Amino acid sequence: MYSFDLSPEQRQLKDTVHRFAVEEIIPVAAEYDKKEELPLDICHKAWELGFLNPQVPTTYGGLGLGVMDTCLIDEEMIYGCAGIALNMVANNLAALPLLIAGDEAQKQRYLGQLAAEPSFGAFALTEPGAGSDAAGITTSYRKVGDEFVLNGTKHFITNGTIADWYVVFATQDRDDRHGGISCFVLPSDTPGITANRMHNKMGQRASDTAEIVFEEARVPRAGLVGAEGAGFKVAMRTFDHSRPEVGAFAIGISQRALDESLKYAQQREAFGQTIANFQAIQFMLADMAIELEAMRLLTYKAAWMLDQGAQASIVSSYAKAFGADRTMQITTNAVQIFGGYGYLGEYPVEKLMRDAKLLQIYEGTSQIQRVVIARHLLKGV
Repeated sequence: MYSFDLSPEQRQLKDTVHRFAVEEIIPVAAEYDKKEELPLDICHKAWELGFLNPQVPTTYGGLGLGVMDTCLIDEEMIYGCAGIALNMVANNLAALPLLIAGDEAQKQRYLGQLAAEPSFGAFALTEPGAGSDAAGITTSYRKVGDEFVLNGTKHFITNGTIADWYVVFATQDRDDRHGGISCFVLPSDTPGITANRMHNKMGQRASDTAEIVFEEARVPRAGLVGAEGAGFKVAMRTFDHSRPEVGAFAIGISQRALDESLKYAQQREAFGQTIANFQAIQFMLADMAIELEAMRLLTYKAAWMLDQGAQASIVSSYAKAFGADRTMQITTNAVQIFGGYGYLGEYPVEKLMRDAKLLQIYEGTSQIQRVVIARHLLKGV
């Protein structure tokens, strides 16, 4: 039976990460958002505390935490700054395919590296012409002796220019779509790989987002993750585990937006009283709190199910879609409560609103989540 109470250990973990976000991330968030730079020194501090690789098993030097604990870390890191935190929590996305389908040698090498030193991995699936249609990727591979040779371009890859290794999805047969895709892991300094940072993003601007080009990049057979042709299944199983984390991102941004709005509403005066006394403001605050609590429950349920070994694809989509959409509304309300000041970069809610938008796009758009959910519902009709 699921408990609605966090354990003492989980509360301590959540409080520790929250303090880190408030003391280390928030003071520099606006600066790095403007500069579109990632503060690696903060990432290294987070690594020292174990926040970068929570699900890496203790066998390989990690904390060996579950999905629920990972979501608690995510929501508090994102509370500080979605852009800065994204690169740190994205390590878990890169690790998941190896946890799901990797062999012992791959886990020892790549997961062990994440735990042994401040380092990054990157999950490379999205392409210029294949975002929501993951089976439509065109990055190709062919076999040459005991190697696989990769050619193609990946877009919007988090950690792309700073990663020490990539998990890459490529196809041998575009006509076979799902069945033609395989998953590979390889060092980022492999000859034939070029990574360039992408700039001028609307939000989450501090995050390292890259285009990665593969030109005759060779991967030894030891770099094949899982069975050949099983790459699409590996990617989808990865998303089952990672989408609740996006729900946790939504919780972090929404909680920050609500906290900032409550503080401002009790300080800002109009017509001789604080605006918190006006019912219009009270209703917006109440709606924000209702939606935040609902997304928290959906996210925690999905995380709990995964930790129990249950099939959670649909609940993960519920959490991701609802959290992303409601966070967009919550941050819009926050800007409205701040009025004209909410439209200025000097106040945090402007950035929160920009950061929130990306939640509706990455790891499957809000529309794709609805496609997944509807197909599931119609199967039972």
